[in-house]
Amino acid sequence: MSANKENTKTSKAAWRKWLQGQWIVQYVPFMFFLAVLAVLYIGNGHFADNNIRNTGKAERELKQLQYQYKTLQAELIYRSKESELEKAVAPLGLTKSAEPPIKVGADTAR
Repeated sequence: MSANKENTKTSKAAWRKWLQGQWIVQYVPFMFFLAVLAVLYIGNGHFADNNIRNTGKAERELKQLQYQYKTLQAELIYRSKESELEKAVAPLGLTKSAEPPIKVGADTAR
């Protein structure tokens, strides 16, 4: 039993030395390094979330602009049809010419 008592005394002495705080001073730079890594890890996560959010917002805006472009393009094609042009200029008193157009230039002498 005396060997058992000596082991408990040495283990108590080791714990007292461990709990006195000298080891804390020894590992302060490493703990500081871990704290900086944790802050960088959290900051990187927030940065990635914001980038994903901004990318989604840009994609939605791009789709909206594509829809507007296609709508305006279809409307332009519809309004540039000959029948629609006749309807649009009718209130101004303009009508379609019955004569074909003539060419202006060097070939008019024939």
